[in-house]
Amino acid sequence: MTIRRLDPILADRIAAGEVVERPAAAVKELVENALDAGASRIDVTIAGGGQKLIRVIDDGAGMDEADLLLCIERHATSKIPDGDLTNIATLGFRGEALPSIASVARLEIATRRREAPNGLRLRVDFGAASTPAPVALAQGTKVEARDLFAATPARLKFLKSERAEASAVADVVKRLAMANPQARFSLGGEGRAGFDYQACPPGQDGLLARLTQVLGRDFRDNALAVDAEREEFRLWGFAGLPTWHRANALAQFVFVNGRPVRDRQIAGAIRAAYMDYLSSDRHPTLALFITCPPRLVDVNVHPAKAEVRFADPGLLRGLVVGALKQSLAGALHRATPANAAAVVEKFAWSPSSVAPRMAPSPDIARQQTGVPSNALWGEAIARNWDWRSSPAAPSLLAPGFAEAPPAADARAHEEAPLDGDLSAPLGAARAQIHETYIIAQTRDGLVLVDQHAAHERLVYERLKRERAERGVARQALLSPVVVDLDPADAGRLVEAADLLASLGLAVEPFGPGAVAVHEAPAALRTAEIEPLVRDLACSLAEDGAAAPLEKKLHHVLATMACHHSVRAGRRLGAEEMNALLR
Repeated sequence: MTIRRLDPILADRIAAGEVVERPAAAVKELVENALDAGASRIDVTIAGGGQKLIRVIDDGAGMDEADLLLCIERHATSKIPDGDLTNIATLGFRGEALPSIASVARLEIATRRREAPNGLRLRVDFGAASTPAPVALAQGTKVEARDLFAATPARLKFLKSERAEASAVADVVKRLAMANPQARFSLGGEGRAGFDYQACPPGQDGLLARLTQVLGRDFRDNALAVDAEREEFRLWGFAGLPTWHRANALAQFVFVNGRPVRDRQIAGAIRAAYMDYLSSDRHPTLALFITCPPRLVDVNVHPAKAEVRFADPGLLRGLVVGALKQSLAGALHRATPANAAAVVEKFAWSPSSVAPRMAPSPDIARQQTGVPSNALWGEAIARNWDWRSSPAAPSLLAPGFAEAPPAADARAHEEAPLDGDLSAPLGAARAQIHETYIIAQTRDGLVLVDQHAAHERLVYERLKRERAERGVARQALLSPVVVDLDPADAGRLVEAADLLASLGLAVEPFGPGAVAVHEAPAALRTAEIEPLVRDLACSLAEDGAAAPLEKKLHHVLATMACHHSVRAGRRLGAEEMNALLR
């Protein structure tokens, strides 16, 4: 076949596929342009998941007529002033994003510099540009992209649902907001709950305030400050406590020179740092910022700049692992506040509930002794205190505690193993180590079993069998359990309500960013519903809306099985261990 030169508009549409593969990518490019223009406020509006409308308004420097005409041409940019590709200190390339978007959408740009008497407006319909016209506008730039991919219908087939695309847009804006806490960000649109993040002061406190806006107060309560330097690299930010973890790594945010990235090497370093603190199926929540000279990092590895390459990856890995381990080691005494509060509540006692059985009231004590203070009252309680009479006595939490505290190994070795147990494939239980592993004896060896993993597998197979035969047994809750979530996570759960209902979990929306659970699997305790719902939201986000139904079912069942199972750290008796082994 003969070789021919492609039509310029067709060439732009082909190039657009590398930069703008979905509405979220277009939003990312436009917001990055606004940040490079020095904007302190950025307002994003979408409709139809971003396919019908994307509007980005900023109060940045704006453009004059010459820049306005050049910004829609390919290979025209203000981001490389000296032509050195190894020294890129900005986020995007205006000469790449705008022409790409303009070739696959109806684009309108309105802009005004501070000193200009009026603004200018330029329209581009699928690559065909009009003449700039005057327009009334405040300082800054407004970019509107409508009917995205209307000129390339094949691309529309690969877009997900409007809810999924809107969630992807929200994720992009949130990441850029986390990287730029001094700017105000807002996201709105028809049919979705948006957000408005106020500008935060500079410094570490301002960063934590912005992360709290995006990730919630739980992050602030569980965050450890991280700050370390090695040679020309600096790592800083906040890492979550090991006792506060997620079902996947989607809540790990990494930024390199202000650019949100997804880097496998950094993700591996994070796993290595938390290896001694978390099981392999749990992941921490953190936001880390890496700064270094631009020459030490290549940001042009990926067309959308989602990946980067470092000149010395080994040095960076050592910095990440070392800094995180140092922060975690220095906070071993800290626990997740919610967990600690629950433990304290279990063992808390109220003087009013036990005082009548132990000492006279303060008024009676004053009449008897003439001491008008609470000192005698406290001394009387301490002198006459009997822990067995406390309403929070351990005997109420674990029957038999007062007579004989349960041993860590359940004293299984003090009883002779049954002959039938020794002949079983997994043998007879003899001891429990670290309240996690069961040591079993066979006729010619021993077996080491992880009690949680073993029981989780059994429950998983039982749930699959129940679903196939008659459906998972469920029970109605006396009062609904309301779980507060990120709006995107709540949307995924509501979208998967039919799927969850087939597995015994009935959920419905409960205002912006919350769901109410009305029915739950019969085997699940009420206290486990909230963490189960949060893990299910993570599972659905990880699978994606386009995942096959059977894959989703198995993933959800596995998550439910994990919450039904015997936990690591639970002491088991000999009969319980043998029953599990059988």
